[in-house]
Amino acid sequence: MFNRIRRLRQVAAIASISSLVAGCGILSSDSTEEGGPIVVGTTAAPSTLDPAASWDSSWELFRNIYQTLLSYPSGSMTPEPDAAESCQFTDRTNMKYKCELREGLKFSDGHALDAQAVKHSIDRIREINVNGGPAGLLGSLERIQVLNDREVVFHLNKADATFPFVLATPAMSIVQPDAYPADKLREEGTIVGSGPYTLRSYDEGKQAELLKNDSYEGYAERKNDAVTIRYFQDSPTMVAALRQKELDVAFRGLDADDIVDIQADDEDELQLIEGSGTEINYLVFNPEDPMAGKSAVRKAIAQVIDRPAIAHKVYKDTVEPLYSMVPKGLTGHTTGFFDDYGEPSKTKARRILAKAGITTPVPLTLWYTSDRYGSATKAEFQELKSQLEESGLFQITLKSRPWKTYVAGYQKGEYPVFGRGWFPDFPDADNFIAPFVGDQNALGTPYVAPEITETLLPRSRAESDRANVVKDFEEAQRILVDDARLLPLWQGRQYVAASAEISGAERALDPSTIMMMGELYRKTSW
Repeated sequence: MFNRIRRLRQVAAIASISSLVAGCGILSSDSTEEGGPIVVGTTAAPSTLDPAASWDSSWELFRNIYQTLLSYPSGSMTPEPDAAESCQFTDRTNMKYKCELREGLKFSDGHALDAQAVKHSIDRIREINVNGGPAGLLGSLERIQVLNDREVVFHLNKADATFPFVLATPAMSIVQPDAYPADKLREEGTIVGSGPYTLRSYDEGKQAELLKNDSYEGYAERKNDAVTIRYFQDSPTMVAALRQKELDVAFRGLDADDIVDIQADDEDELQLIEGSGTEINYLVFNPEDPMAGKSAVRKAIAQVIDRPAIAHKVYKDTVEPLYSMVPKGLTGHTTGFFDDYGEPSKTKARRILAKAGITTPVPLTLWYTSDRYGSATKAEFQELKSQLEESGLFQITLKSRPWKTYVAGYQKGEYPVFGRGWFPDFPDADNFIAPFVGDQNALGTPYVAPEITETLLPRSRAESDRANVVKDFEEAQRILVDDARLLPLWQGRQYVAASAEISGAERALDPSTIMMMGELYRKTSW
């Protein structure tokens, strides 16, 4: 539920989940006056402008500038047509999925958007096959058939009831074939799309200027004419810009201290929109590392870590402890790590290491990104270091990098242990398991788990009624707990801070937690 909080007064609420944003250009303090663009701040800058390379925060920008066959109109929890006029499975086995495009679709450069462009856009994802990129989402796709200019059929190699959700992800953004090569990434720092907005200008890591696309044909209702997204390195600087009226909205990367301060503020200049979310934060262990590759080391860490302490001391209870890769609120959630490990225990951890013949203290390097998830990440990893070293069982070195180089590092297998966050591609337990397992996954770190990839996931995807797949997801999570290759830490809530003059923020977050910029508007202008 989303609750608008003005100081300590709560008003109307609506349901939603959450994810990320994007931006460009330095604006003066009068840039948020009536008639100017809506200015949104975030700490999550895109890593790329090419959908074929991205399985990360770049999706927020993509959602607003590119178009997908399916998407999420405000308030919808299931994908509905966007570039498509209609889509449906045409067989009982969930192996043929047909879409018919809207008439008259055009890219921002004037070229027609047809079924061939759809095929080109999705085929190139698999052809380019970026390590850690979105090709991992297309494991069930056999081939794409173009029937005519407006009709396209996706032939699957196995039943997959989640395939419509995959098509609704910004990774499946439709690109102009002449502008985006079939076998390599586009190098130009521009975008040719057909979404609700066009990209007027882009300054990497600083800001993006979006203008309303007058030729857009789709579900989105734009309540503003322009949006500027500014990228920040930390929450305090971003919130200071919001208070100084250089921003209208601040989202993604808000620190707990800033959230608490806005909640407690007695003045009526800012509002805080709070929502339950499915964002998760976790540790990844590299199986090729001499120490992190040992099951006993991973399990000893799982036994020592105090999640409630992290949630309270670092995040001021703006997040909650998580004991499963599938978060609370989704069908199939369990508490596997708590069931197996219980309360943190140095004694139990010592026994685990001793039984495996591992000498202590165990030296390990933990890596985190310095700018992707907010400045609290540093404090979180300092707390992890403190907990592990206070046990007397570990000797921890902390290292960090900015997101863009951080991604390249874990894709090359450089980190023994590293932190990641996950904003869901779609609201289903499948999306909190499938992206992390298999030879090709979102982490760039192979995780061979044949029972999950060859039995449990295929069986669950054959079931259209997702309430009937609980046992499969519970079993998959049991395997994840036994392996301890991924260690869930906390589940986040969603917070959007905005000036009192802004409306629509409570409707702007879609079920995949991405902000739809068109929902934002000034009260005096709508």
